Amino acid sequence: MTRIPSTQALRALESFARHGSVWKAADELNLTRSAVSHQLRLLERDLGFQLLNRIGTKVELTEQGLGYALDVRKALTTIAGSAARHANRGVTGSVKVSCPPGFASSWLCAQVGGFKDIHPDVRLSITTPGRLDDVSNPDVDVFIAFGHGHWPDMQVELLAEVEFTPLCSPVLLNKGAALSGPADIGKLTLLHLVDHEDWELWLTQAGLDRSLAQSGILFSDMNLVYAAAMAGQGVAMGDEFICRSAMDLGHLVRPFDLNIQSSRAYYLVVSEAKADNQTVAAFSSWLKSEVMKNDAAQRRL
Repeated sequence: MTRIPSTQALRALESFARHGSVWKAADELNLTRSAVSHQLRLLERDLGFQLLNRIGTKVELTEQGLGYALDVRKALTTIAGSAARHANRGVTGSVKVSCPPGFASSWLCAQVGGFKDIHPDVRLSITTPGRLDDVSNPDVDVFIAFGHGHWPDMQVELLAEVEFTPLCSPVLLNKGAALSGPADIGKLTLLHLVDHEDWELWLTQAGLDRSLAQSGILFSDMNLVYAAAMAGQGVAMGDEFICRSAMDLGHLVRPFDLNIQSSRAYYLVVSEAKADNQTVAAFSSWLKSEVMKNDAAQRRL
């Protein structure tokens, strides 16, 4: 083909590839499911090759479709990055960001220099909330919140869905009893963040007694959970989004290859009153672009 497909169709494909479902893509794009399906069918027709396999009610990307979707994501990321670099030149002022401690220390702090490179005249400050889903601080301009996405009277955008997997120090495995499968989880101390929900979900998916989640140690801060895990004190239900660096470096490893999709996710949350502020818009645009880059990099692994 010689002409460029419609931007809406490309965004529909990128969103479907990221979420793995038509209804989630429709929700993100504020379209109906039939509209997203229609865009994907038109894109297949224009491209001349099959993007999707449709088996009953199940829809998934073909190998060609996945490769094309990754290229589309790179292109959209480039466009978003260009907008952040050029459209907001000359932005001044200040922006205060509230971010969960684990997200801040394990991911945002390693990326935030890029925002200052683009917007050197913006005064940026980062704080952490008492609760991961707290968006109540009136002094904060932008919230990165971990929750279910329901914050009335706020503008809410999905940043990243989260998959959890058991993670622990390789030292713990080297000195402990041999683990042959998920049923051996009882041999390890469970490390929890705030509540037992994530371990209960994992145990249920593994076909084990969810009451086992009531054992272990409860922490109020993700940094404390990961510090205990890396010190060999137990096994944490790790957020793969923010644990990637520790996993790549071998500081944390999977004792079992079984993940769960969390019912919670990371969201960008801004009050209606501050949504049009130029520094808020600049930071929000940069953040979404960086998360897209991170997601694209993980899919290449």
